[in-house]
Amino acid sequence: MINKGTRLLECGHEAHGSNNQALNSVADSSEKEANTNDSSSQCVTDTMLKHLSLVLLTLQNACLILVMRYTRTRKGDMYYATTAVVMSEALKVLTSLAILAYQEKTLSNFLCYLRDNIWRQPMDCLKVSVPSIVYTLQNNLLYIALSNLDAATFQVSYQLKILTTALFSVLMLNRKLSPQQWSALVILFVGVALVQFRPQDSKSTKSNLNQNPMKGLFAVMLSCFMSGFAGVYFEKILKGTKQSLWLRNVQLGSLGVIIGLITMEIKDGPKIQENGFFFGYDYAVWVVILFQSLGGLLVAVVVKYADNILKGFATSAAIVLSCIVSIYLFDFKLSLPFTTGAFLVIMSVCIYSKYVPTSTHPPNLVTIAVKEKSPSRVM
Repeated sequence: MINKGTRLLECGHEAHGSNNQALNSVADSSEKEANTNDSSSQCVTDTMLKHLSLVLLTLQNACLILVMRYTRTRKGDMYYATTAVVMSEALKVLTSLAILAYQEKTLSNFLCYLRDNIWRQPMDCLKVSVPSIVYTLQNNLLYIALSNLDAATFQVSYQLKILTTALFSVLMLNRKLSPQQWSALVILFVGVALVQFRPQDSKSTKSNLNQNPMKGLFAVMLSCFMSGFAGVYFEKILKGTKQSLWLRNVQLGSLGVIIGLITMEIKDGPKIQENGFFFGYDYAVWVVILFQSLGGLLVAVVVKYADNILKGFATSAAIVLSCIVSIYLFDFKLSLPFTTGAFLVIMSVCIYSKYVPTSTHPPNLVTIAVKEKSPSRVM
């Protein structure tokens, strides 16, 4: 009897152990299934964000150029580009201040943060004045370029900023480029040169301005030179200090407003006193200002989901989109030199984006935004 009771108890314990093992197995399976579902959902989300990044980057690269060109070539009162640059810088400052205020939570913390990092560090602000001056002058040059070049020609030619940024990165940051990237830069230069050789009858006829293509080309080349230098210099400052991106944008934008006002007074002072600061403004001009101000923020946010190949594809798609829209909106006519040059530029952008040296540290978010945004800087 005792043996039978013992056997029954042992059987009961074995059955209970089997039940526990079964329950644990079911729980583990459920947990694994949940983890698999979470991973699948995350994969789908990342894929959707990558596609969204592609669309947003393409629109950012193309729409600003197209709308700016439209506002510089339409009939009616022409706004002063220097005032638009000032408004763009002011909006960047306000946006960056709003983000900083949100991050600091309370007004007292926000004011103390600004006091400690701006008012009590004048030499730090002085360092930022160099790219601020360059960026402000560059933004004024973009208006000059788009007043004298078709949107498609400008979009292709402006890719020279990749060449200047690469050269300044090698010189100032000791960055290494792969042989394929050097080849891509040569192809890029050849493509941009070909775009400039266009027959007279292939040029746009829907402009009410007397265009000077050589003046526009010079403005683009100088703008690319400034963009490359200021972008690399800004990256070097950010890597060497602890200040946040938004604080740097407040410093850049504040100095940009001051420099923009000085430029405005020198170039258009008497005209603005006669006609007013907002002369010629309408919804399209405000769209340009909004794109210039917030476009960099948009790129900085979405570019974290995009790799180099995707960013290169977005730039290429923007060139194609600018060409297509220019044909219908600005009576732009394609020519063999332009088509060949544009193809070479697109190919070079894709090669340069794909063959990044593995030994080189990937550029941070700020660097990507400075390089890829069009054509305004980050924020």
